[in-house]
Amino acid sequence: MKPEHLPLLKSVSAPAVHPDGSRAVVSVVRPDFDADTYVGQLWTVPLDPEKLPRRLTRGFRDTSPAFSPDGLVLAFLRATAGGSPQLYVVEATGGEPQVLTNAKLGVSSFAWSPNSHSIAFGARTPDDGRYGTLDGVSAGAEDARLITDYQYRMNGVGYTADKPLQLFIVDVPELDDEPRVPPVGRALKNRKPAAKDPAGSGPAADAEAHESADAAAGDLLPAPRQLTFAAADHCGESFSADGQSVYFIAALHEGSDRDLEAGVYRVAASGGEPESVKAANSGRQTVGAARQSKNGKWLFYTAQELGESGQDFVARNTALYVMPAEGGEATVLSDVETMDLTEGAGGLELRGPDSALLLNNAQGTVELLEFGATGNHSLLVHGDRVVTGAASAGGSLFVSFCDAATAGDVAALEDGQLRLLTDFSAELRLRAEIIEPRELTFDAADGYPVHGWLVLPPGKGPHPVLLNIHGGPFSQYTVALFDEAQVYAAAGYAVLMCNPRGSAGYGQAHGRAIKEKMGTVDMQDVLSFLDGALAKFQELDGGALGIMGGSYGGYLTAWTISQDHRFKAAIVERGFLDPVSFVGSSDIGWFFGGEYTGTSAEQMAAQSPMATVRTVRTPSLVIHSEDDLRCPVEQGQRYFTALKQQGVDAAFLVFPGENHELSRSGTPHHRKQRFEEILRWWARYLPTKANP
Repeated sequence: MKPEHLPLLKSVSAPAVHPDGSRAVVSVVRPDFDADTYVGQLWTVPLDPEKLPRRLTRGFRDTSPAFSPDGLVLAFLRATAGGSPQLYVVEATGGEPQVLTNAKLGVSSFAWSPNSHSIAFGARTPDDGRYGTLDGVSAGAEDARLITDYQYRMNGVGYTADKPLQLFIVDVPELDDEPRVPPVGRALKNRKPAAKDPAGSGPAADAEAHESADAAAGDLLPAPRQLTFAAADHCGESFSADGQSVYFIAALHEGSDRDLEAGVYRVAASGGEPESVKAANSGRQTVGAARQSKNGKWLFYTAQELGESGQDFVARNTALYVMPAEGGEATVLSDVETMDLTEGAGGLELRGPDSALLLNNAQGTVELLEFGATGNHSLLVHGDRVVTGAASAGGSLFVSFCDAATAGDVAALEDGQLRLLTDFSAELRLRAEIIEPRELTFDAADGYPVHGWLVLPPGKGPHPVLLNIHGGPFSQYTVALFDEAQVYAAAGYAVLMCNPRGSAGYGQAHGRAIKEKMGTVDMQDVLSFLDGALAKFQELDGGALGIMGGSYGGYLTAWTISQDHRFKAAIVERGFLDPVSFVGSSDIGWFFGGEYTGTSAEQMAAQSPMATVRTVRTPSLVIHSEDDLRCPVEQGQRYFTALKQQGVDAAFLVFPGENHELSRSGTPHHRKQRFEEILRWWARYLPTKANP
């Protein structure tokens, strides 16, 4: 795989299953170099093996499909080029989509009511005078912001307090009605209010004419009703089983700015004051998602415990809880120590009258499990794949997944086996050689097993070796197709990836092993994995080593090269490099660094790459994005400057307009350029036949 193959990486959403179970609809999105953004449409995927998948819509970027419960309407989000996503509906049998919203900053998510007559949706709602709500007032001309809280910015979003995520309900019109048209001429004039200008002409009258035209255009859309109003984000909306209430997740408690707690709330669908829905026996938690069971008896929700401080988030596995819908005590349904659950791309999915589908991070894979409200659970899909979403209806269960050979596909689960229904990565495999990773486990110096993979390039070795370190740190490398490893291997590099202590998917003890001990057993693990691979494979060149990583991976790369000088070069990307300045500059700095490194000056210095930068001798490329609020650009700037001041060969690659997610969701042009600059750096210090 080469950088120019990025447009062949097709991401597949969680499936939306028609109530009769005959088909699913997914969105398929890919990078596009011409548009320099992400484009995609909805595809219908029949269960019948005699029928082929086909493109259903032809929008610029259509995502998040969901059938109405009665199966008559398909709702989805559509974004135009340069525009924000809006809510659309189309007849399930096909037709022309109709827009339902014109939210200034776009619609983020939505949920159908049980009777199929309305949709609840979330949209960031800007304060008056901000984000283009006043003509002629640009961002630079807006009023100053007075900040009094810790939590006021978010990576990829920017300021949050002046555009909270609010919930709305919109009625779905009859799609076979005659479309409404905007009034013009005399009809528009008759709608116009009395002119303020006595002469009936001039600027005042012209402005009113424009306002009337805008109002007339707005009349073509159904008017949404706002459900929430607090100055906080409200997300994860879902209707109660009877349709009378809307559940959501928010932090509305007193002191919410000083902890990480978030809870379940509900508000009447007709409007009113939200009420907290909290189990009588629950401690301090952050809730990720909540859904009432189809029979109305239970409330499922996922949550992480936060300890007594309300901030102890480090390597806390997400668990599934259930409580009576009318209130009472909650029961944990999953093994909190060994299972790390996630709701998947489609959210917390219900199956049957009182069960739910959840995904589980498990040693480099992601499994699909079903949990019953009474405590039973079953493993539905496992093995060398990453399940990204699942949904069921009409006796059918559709699964979206990735594995070593696909960036995303859809299958049906039948008799315990997956039957493949799509092949969206066929062109990728045809045009780019995909190398299957080899699974490996080596013991660390203290005997702890370290699990990971080797992607070995074609051709005779010995090959230069790149030791890759993932971010998080509570994350994991998986068996799924990874564009970075494929690009580097195609350039002639042997790529090593492992999940050291601190990673997710191996139990809470594994993840919490580096709490207040960053750069200890985690560095030991990645170096032991490297040593084990060098000893096992003659194809690896132990004299030609590179090390690289992003975010926490950037941290551990910078930390390692300050102590181990065997590497010919390094790449430190979007790194957490100075715990001290991180506290005041990162969107999560007020709690993150203190929980991982401890809060004393001595603790931070003992785990800080900036505190040990004077011992670095390894040539280093520092990569950062200008709009990164997670690991702010000052982290990279200061690290690069310190390297230069002590004579280390260093370069600083800065991407304008990008945030912390550059390598995953940055503009296609920047993602391609990033790969090209990385390969250029490695060619300088670790040349190969394919990357001379």
